[in-house]
Amino acid sequence: MYTLRRWATRNARPLEIFYRFTARGFHTLDPFWSFCGLGRLERVFATIEAACKGALFDCNMCGRCVLSSTGMTCPTNCPKNLRNGPCGGVRDNGHCEVQPEMACVWCEAWAGAKRMKDGMAIRKPLPPRGHDIEGTSAWLRLTSDNMARRAAALEARGE
Repeated sequence: MYTLRRWATRNARPLEIFYRFTARGFHTLDPFWSFCGLGRLERVFATIEAACKGALFDCNMCGRCVLSSTGMTCPTNCPKNLRNGPCGGVRDNGHCEVQPEMACVWCEAWAGAKRMKDGMAIRKPLPPRGHDIEGTSAWLRLTSDNMARRAAALEARGE
């Protein structure tokens, strides 16, 4: 897993392009996912998401994916569970103070972000980790958020 995770960081730009392309396609189907029932789809989507993102990014299924703003590096791999940047214990060689054989997750995230078109998104603070949504599908959560925004926009226009 660690080797694939490092590969994903080194290839952050192509993965960003792939992510944007597939996300656009996935979200055109938001009304369909909503019609099917997000609750009914949760188990299937969470299983698929865990397999895909787990293999490639060593994802821990936090429920609110931030890969696209952290250089395609999952911050949940930090042994200290830091969500917004490295701790003060990063070694001179860029490795973790807790697991010296592992490169600091946040040093990797910054390296990956530099390769991305929208890499400076890493400078924006991330929302706190919601432990109540761990293990759930971030993909369906985005669908739910998109549908809520669409409904609010329609309501604001009086439709």
